[in-house]
Amino acid sequence: MAEEPWNDEPHDDGDAGFAPPEEDFGGVDGGFDEPADGAGAGRAYDGADAPADRPYRGGDRGGRARGGRGNGRGYVPGATGTPVRDALFDRVPPHDDDAEMAVLGGMLMSKDAIGEVSQMIEVTDFYQPKHQTIYEAIINLFSASQPVDAVLVANELLKSGELEKVGGTDYLHSLVASVPTAANATYYAEIVHQRAILRNVIAAGTKIAQLGYSAEGSQAEDVVNLAQAEVYEMSVGKVRQDYAAIGPVVHDALDQLDKLQQGLVNKGVPTGFRDIDDLTQGLQPGQMVVVAGRPAMGKSTLGIDFARAAALHHHMTTIVFSLEMSKVELAQRIISAETNIPLGALRRADEITPERWNTLNGFWSKLDDAPLFIDDSPNMSLMEIRAKCRRLKQTNDLKLVVIDYLQLMTSGKQVESRQQEVSEFSRALKLLAKELEVPVVALSQLNRGPEMRNDKKPQLSDLRESGSIEQDADVVFLVHRPDFYDKEDRPGEADIIMAKHRNGPTETFHLAFLGATSKFKDMPQDYNSGGQGV
Repeated sequence: MAEEPWNDEPHDDGDAGFAPPEEDFGGVDGGFDEPADGAGAGRAYDGADAPADRPYRGGDRGGRARGGRGNGRGYVPGATGTPVRDALFDRVPPHDDDAEMAVLGGMLMSKDAIGEVSQMIEVTDFYQPKHQTIYEAIINLFSASQPVDAVLVANELLKSGELEKVGGTDYLHSLVASVPTAANATYYAEIVHQRAILRNVIAAGTKIAQLGYSAEGSQAEDVVNLAQAEVYEMSVGKVRQDYAAIGPVVHDALDQLDKLQQGLVNKGVPTGFRDIDDLTQGLQPGQMVVVAGRPAMGKSTLGIDFARAAALHHHMTTIVFSLEMSKVELAQRIISAETNIPLGALRRADEITPERWNTLNGFWSKLDDAPLFIDDSPNMSLMEIRAKCRRLKQTNDLKLVVIDYLQLMTSGKQVESRQQEVSEFSRALKLLAKELEVPVVALSQLNRGPEMRNDKKPQLSDLRESGSIEQDADVVFLVHRPDFYDKEDRPGEADIIMAKHRNGPTETFHLAFLGATSKFKDMPQDYNSGGQGV
């Protein structure tokens, strides 16, 4: 049977899906490579011309050139059915225009998508120059804490004189229209990143081939070394170095100590409590700090005290994820703690006198630029928390995360047991602290173990639902108030038991508990010398 002519009629590939237009040349997408010897001769079909027994599938992985014994399978979506030459340098590098458009469309629809995608891909991962330009504009707006949508990105591109180069406002709106939801943006970003890796492989391989052809026999060893360097250079962009020689590491540690002595670097995120800060030198970046206690013992109050000290008193960006209380309840506690107006009075209009109104207005005026953020979204997943923290790290230089509380988090997945689920949360929060280089304070419930003891004091083993919490945590604070069980036993006092301290000694700190204004407070400096301390 005579070979049929190639189909060169262009068609619209708008429904091509997300299969990359691989293995073609001449600036067009698609095609099917038939072997030169005719062993598997056939014809290339575009999406519109595919025969009924070989249905066209836009996202099929079979769409790649085959140069061996053709089996008649594998159609690549594209604008034409132009044949593909099996030559190393004549092919368009792997890319997926539809996936790139979907990524940008998702970013224009959701700020959360921007935070997630920006951690996965870089501007050079996009193949089309206009997509690189649009991505840069989105990231610039996002980094400046500006809202992002098609209109604002168009305005940003107009300022830089690049709007027409990317196809104008209509093209930006078409990006949004190309995806029904931003939920899959990370999936599309992974496709874009994988295509970028393949292009880097091809570039490195091409350069290595050129080195091999141009080298003399005596230079073979040098060519091997250069080839290895090319491969490592290709991979270094996305692979972090996970080891280092001890010499430079020790040098960095001594350098940090020297800077601490000279007051050139901060000691850590201050907790607001004198004795705790003296021992810990503040909450350190990368640490997971657990504050645990029985219900109504004051663990939420202590967590909010940490947040107030960092954000309101030291101007360090802090976010509180409250899965237990609403934003209004948290705001009332913060107002009460900062103004010394009883929490109960803030819920009774007749107790707010003109003098108290003046105090409240004065406090409000100080909060205009306070970097304290509160999120009380219900059923918050770990992915949401991670995305929001990453965004705040990029836009506001996040310094502290407080989560209230661990056992209220849900994964939305089927798990074997609740203990396993809490273990996953614990490990993920520790990794989040290391990734963002901020301390993460996770509040946690204790089981009924303390109730069974005569002294009612909690222990590390009382952490509820998972032993992984005590394993992953760098610091564990256990909140204990003797007067909770016996009103005559040290009323108004609290023991903050440091049950674990990975980088130093443990200790028990004695604080005053002011329940009326919802806060803890340092005891007088001579308190421990009176024989009450440990």
